[in-house]
Amino acid sequence: MKYLSAANAAALDRDLMSAGAFSIDQLMELAGLSVSQAVFKVHPPSPGRNKILVVCGPGNNGGDGLVAARHLFHYGYKPTICYPKPTKNELYQRLMTQLRNLHVPFTEDFDTALQGTDHVVDAIFGFSFQGEVREPFGRIISALEATATSITAVDAPSSWNIETGPPESGPGAKFMPATLISLTAPKPLVKFFRGRHFVGGRFLPPSVAEQYGLEMPAYQGVDQIVEVEDGSGGKL
Repeated sequence: MKYLSAANAAALDRDLMSAGAFSIDQLMELAGLSVSQAVFKVHPPSPGRNKILVVCGPGNNGGDGLVAARHLFHYGYKPTICYPKPTKNELYQRLMTQLRNLHVPFTEDFDTALQGTDHVVDAIFGFSFQGEVREPFGRIISALEATATSITAVDAPSSWNIETGPPESGPGAKFMPATLISLTAPKPLVKFFRGRHFVGGRFLPPSVAEQYGLEMPAYQGVDQIVEVEDGSGGKL
């Protein structure tokens, strides 16, 4: 499996928004759609088990979570948003307004929301995260680490380094979500992941994939995601 380093992931995004003519809105919409489809695969909606807690960080990963929540609402789920550090950026404000127009609740009571949910989307930190986890996210990640509720992580389990995986200590050191959805292409951290692994990058132009040496998976039907296996033929 070919991996996309942190530097190449950032460069690929820049190429998509320049030569590729994609807007940040488009890329976030495609990413959120992929996340929602991964959740649908691993936790199909069913009566009494359709509550989804989407925990959003302050950057693009959080924006992907907001988009995913909107799609999940239309699939029949009951999403709740925990967004401790919302940005004033106009794009994110519009995403929040779209959710409020659907009467999707925003909560500041993370602990109660976690206790009452059936599945969690971890959209706190993505591939660009580095350094120490600051509060309130340290406490939130520690709670996600300890919960028995199934979790889908967006692009990276929050607190993980894109190259070296989970931190040696502190929040996230033992964080292993049930599912990971890699956006555009897998990052090196997947070597440390043990769970169901999906890739969502069906929009990627073949020329860009070739430029970065990526082997795109065989997407089926109208799916925007595909479940991938490790080199030994087993599920990651």
